[in-house]
Amino acid sequence: MNNPLLATQALPAFADIRPEHVGPALDVLLPEAEAALERAVSADVAADYDALSAVLDVPLERLAVAWGAVSHLQGVADTPELRQAYTDNLARVTEFHTRLGADERLYAKYKAVAEHAERLSAPRQRALGNAIRDFVMSGAELQGADRDRYAAIQARTADVEQQYSEHVLDATDGFTLLATEAQMAGVPDDVAQATRDAAQAAGATGHKLTLHMPCWMPVMQYAHDRDLRERMYRAYVTRASELGPPALDNTALMAELLSLRREVAQLLGHRSYADLSLVPKMAESAAQVMAFLRDIAARARQHANNDLAELREFAAQHLGLIDLQPWDLNYSSEKLKEARYAFSEQAVKQYFTEPRVLEGLFHLIETLFDVSIRADQAPVWHHSVRFFRIERSVGHGQPPRLVGQFYLDPYARAGKRPGAWMDGVRSRWMRPEGSLPLTGLQTPVAHLVCNFSAPVGDKPALLTHDDVITLFHEFGHGLHHMLTQVDDMAVSGIAGVEWDAVELPSQFMENFCWEWEVLSRMSAHVDTGATLPRELFDRMLAARNFQSGMQTLRQMEFALFDMRIHAEADSASRVQAILDEVRSEVAVMPSTADNRFQHAFSHIFAGGYAAGYYSYKWAEVLSADAYAAFEEAGVFDAETGRRYRREILEAGGSRPAMDSFKAFRGREPSIDALLRHQGMSATAT
Repeated sequence: MNNPLLATQALPAFADIRPEHVGPALDVLLPEAEAALERAVSADVAADYDALSAVLDVPLERLAVAWGAVSHLQGVADTPELRQAYTDNLARVTEFHTRLGADERLYAKYKAVAEHAERLSAPRQRALGNAIRDFVMSGAELQGADRDRYAAIQARTADVEQQYSEHVLDATDGFTLLATEAQMAGVPDDVAQATRDAAQAAGATGHKLTLHMPCWMPVMQYAHDRDLRERMYRAYVTRASELGPPALDNTALMAELLSLRREVAQLLGHRSYADLSLVPKMAESAAQVMAFLRDIAARARQHANNDLAELREFAAQHLGLIDLQPWDLNYSSEKLKEARYAFSEQAVKQYFTEPRVLEGLFHLIETLFDVSIRADQAPVWHHSVRFFRIERSVGHGQPPRLVGQFYLDPYARAGKRPGAWMDGVRSRWMRPEGSLPLTGLQTPVAHLVCNFSAPVGDKPALLTHDDVITLFHEFGHGLHHMLTQVDDMAVSGIAGVEWDAVELPSQFMENFCWEWEVLSRMSAHVDTGATLPRELFDRMLAARNFQSGMQTLRQMEFALFDMRIHAEADSASRVQAILDEVRSEVAVMPSTADNRFQHAFSHIFAGGYAAGYYSYKWAEVLSADAYAAFEEAGVFDAETGRRYRREILEAGGSRPAMDSFKAFRGREPSIDALLRHQGMSATAT
């Protein structure tokens, strides 16, 4: 069988991978990995870092790349057949990795290596320390029934998380609503045309509305029809809950996940899953995290109360909305912003065509980090996906050196899960000698995935300013993965970086979206080609912290809910009650009784952020302070850019994140820059 998942080329053959390839590929790759494990733990292989790496790394990475390609396709090009192939094979992949991570023979060899860790380079010492910690967290010290139960929990957890994710995707894809021309009054022309075309393609008249963000958000922001907004709101906040199709209800899955996570934590000697989750992070305890979150909430509360009072008054006086409801928030907020700052998001959107934004983003990256970005070729999974390479000059007269490559998948579509993310295809790694057919340095490759509105007609795709920020955010993750200069795969790029620091480079990049020198270069009106007017930018900048108090409390609500359900003993039976308590503590705008946000909170129930959602705000303290160095030196200051690249991006996970931050800033982080950026300090701008 000519199976693309078994091919030896450097990049996955995405265009050729079919569901029927998955099982047969794993029939080869899993036994290869199993054989490598048995050889590594045998007496033939010394307790030596290089010796273990030479035996294990190649087959394990080959398995990871192939399964990663399948997982990626299931997230961006889902079909019933691919989903079935993924689900059918998930258990055996999970079982192997669970067994590998808990293998006491391999654990013993790594502990023997650690007895002479001083012989290793600093990155390898870091990787070895992480590996030994992860063996413990993976159950390597468990015995008998506890060991068997741990493995069973891991298998069941993987299955439940996959079901949860599928339910969210299916609930999002499963809702459509046909709206009339009258109901769509106020909605931007490009969105109206796209929904009109969608209805026509479905053999209907009017406008076909969905819960995908490029449709849902403009309707909530601009549709004058309050009843339409309410219907769209309720459909969105009840996704995958008991208020929708029973087959897609995530209620029981959430309870089971929380019970499984708590049980595995206790097996490993921790009081709660929150305590277990924090072992490899910067934060020291759940109590410390919650104190941090509540401190931020306290600082934001008065700002949030003022935001809401102002919005209620405006909505009552100018929009006739006496009883402001959740489905009125986006609409009335947009109207208030237009009234106060004399611009609309729709007007701004006309200046951000996707080609010009990418050109500006690439120019910024090239200027700051001394690299070049150009188009490249690779098999892709959809015609709208593009591929690029990042290079660095190595000297006069010599060809540039490849640093990394990335796929860009920008548009929303059916079968693609919501949101935006970066994921690694492969990592930077100096392959062991003799690892044929690929040898030498392996350069990193990343997926950069967004869900923007696709082009309509012959015009390029238009991005909102929020879309631009999202693009910069994901590129920050991508740069962390691709610009690393660490050759040990376990601490290369984002690997080995503490989870509550991993958002530093992504949130750092967002700040450039508020700089005139950056935005002016990446703007060109879709019809006239004119640059974003300076006076319009000034109004955008004045509106930067519009409702920042309410937005901050919303994030604190998510993070406190996440930490509490993973820290409290009875959370499995009290998910809704805990969310209600958190909302009562921090929210200023009451939610509707049918709001089931948690049923589609994929970040924590299926996306790796369990007891870790706080990391967005935790890392934002780091990122804001890091960006302050550019504010002090100049946005395009080459030396500051090179220092940031060297100390943060190139270092990857080879040392503690705090050490990298201090190497860049020369001191520990301060919260002052974050409060200033968000308009919540005396010196806010």
